[in-house]
Amino acid sequence: MATINGAVSHWFTELPQPRPALPGDRDADVCIVGAGYTGLWTAYYLKKADPSLRITIVEARFAGFGASGRNGGWLSGLAPGHRGLLAKQYGRASVVAWQQTLNQAVDEVIDVATTENIDADIVKGGNLEVARNQAQARRLRAEADEDREWGTDGIEMLTAAEAADRVRIDHLVLGSFNPHCARIQPVKLARGLADVVERLGVTIYEQTPVTTISPGRAQTPMGVVRAPIVLRATEGFTARMPGLRRRWLPMNSAMIATEPMSADTWARIGWEGRETVGDLAHGFFYAQRTADDRIAIGGRAVPYRYASGIDSDGAVGQGTIDYLTGVLNTVLPQTRGVPIAHGWCGVLAVPRDWSAGVSLDPATGLGEAGGYVGHGVTATNLAGRTLTDLVLKRTTPLTEMPWVGHHSATWEPEPLRWLGVRGMYTAYKVADRHEEGGRATTSPIAVIADTIARRP
Repeated sequence: MATINGAVSHWFTELPQPRPALPGDRDADVCIVGAGYTGLWTAYYLKKADPSLRITIVEARFAGFGASGRNGGWLSGLAPGHRGLLAKQYGRASVVAWQQTLNQAVDEVIDVATTENIDADIVKGGNLEVARNQAQARRLRAEADEDREWGTDGIEMLTAAEAADRVRIDHLVLGSFNPHCARIQPVKLARGLADVVERLGVTIYEQTPVTTISPGRAQTPMGVVRAPIVLRATEGFTARMPGLRRRWLPMNSAMIATEPMSADTWARIGWEGRETVGDLAHGFFYAQRTADDRIAIGGRAVPYRYASGIDSDGAVGQGTIDYLTGVLNTVLPQTRGVPIAHGWCGVLAVPRDWSAGVSLDPATGLGEAGGYVGHGVTATNLAGRTLTDLVLKRTTPLTEMPWVGHHSATWEPEPLRWLGVRGMYTAYKVADRHEEGGRATTSPIAVIADTIARRP
C-alpha cells in the first residue's frame, strides 16, 4: 500500500465536511480567530464561566486544521518557554508556580475530556526520555535535575535495563521517566472540543480566513465580525497576518505513522505502558504508540521554509519520510520492514526568545495567546483558562503567571532568518554525529548554536 503524503495528517481518518462559512457581517461579545486548541479551550471556559456571552470563532479551514491536528499527541507538562529567562524577568517563584500549574493542566484536560465524553484515546502513561550515548546521558541527568528545581515532582532516573523494560530502544544508555504526560489522539481532542463548544452555544464559522484584525473587528472576505473583544489564536499561521510576518517563526515539524504492527513485533518492542517517548539528541525525535498499535514518530527534517513559508495541507518531501523512517529503524530496529502508512508536517510558532505569551489589552480589546514552541497541547488549555480570566477582568493566580503580558522581540528579516535557522539545525546535525562517534560531552558546536539562537 502506498504511503499517504499530507492530507493534513494521519490523525484525520477522513477529512471533515467543513462547517458553513461566515454568511455576512455579525456581532458578538467575543470573537476568536482560529479554531485550534487555544481558540477552542478559550471558548469552552468563557462559555462555562458566562453562558450569556455571544462567542464567535472564525477559522480559515476547519477546526483542528493546524498544529492541533498534526502534533505528536503529547499531553505533557513541558513548559512552552525559556524558564531561566522568564525567571530573570518575572521572578523564580512565578516560574515554579507556572511549571506546577502546567503539570496539573494535564489532568485538567483529561478531566474535561471525561466530563464532556470526548474519546481522544487518552492514556496517562507518562513520558520516557532516553539517552543513546554518553553526551545525551549527561544532558538527560541535567534536564531531570533542572525539571526538579522548577517544581516538577515524580521524575525517576532509569538505568538502561530499567528503560528497556519499558521500551526496548537500541543502544540505550540511560532513561528518565516523567509522570506528567499522557498520550492522546490530537484530532479527536480538537474535533471533540469543537463539538462541545457548539453544544454550549458557541458559533463556529469555518472556511472563513481572517485578513485583518483591528480593535472591535475581524475582517474576512465574507464579512466582518464586530466584537469588543477579539482574540487571536493563530499560532504557526500568524506569519500570514499583515504586519506579523516576523512575530513568530513558523517552525516545521514532520511525522510518519507506520501501519499497525503485529503482536509479535510489539512483543519484541515492549511499550506496554503507552508512554510517550523522546530522546536527547539535538535533532530529537518524539513518538507514541497509537491506540491501533502503530508508531507515530516525528522530528525536525526541514525545519523552516524561506520567508516564513507554510506547507500545503501537510505535504512533505519523500526525503523527509525517508529520514524519519531511518530514525525509527535506528531507534527501534524491530520496525525494519514495517510499511509507512502516512507522512505529514505542520508548523508550530517559535518566538525569538522561545517563550510563549498570553495577553489582552483592555484599551483595545485585542488579545492573543501562542508561541508554544512545540509544547502546546497542554499549554493551550492553560492559555484558554488564562484568557478567560483576562476577558472577564478577574485577578487570579493564572493572571499572575510569568507568560501573561510577555512579548518577545521579532525575528530578523530575510535572508538572515532563513540562514540562521538553517545554520542552527545544520550545526545540530554535525553535533549529533560528533556525539554518536563517541564524544562524552555535549558538542561545542551545539552549545554555540543554542547561544546564538537563544534556545533554552
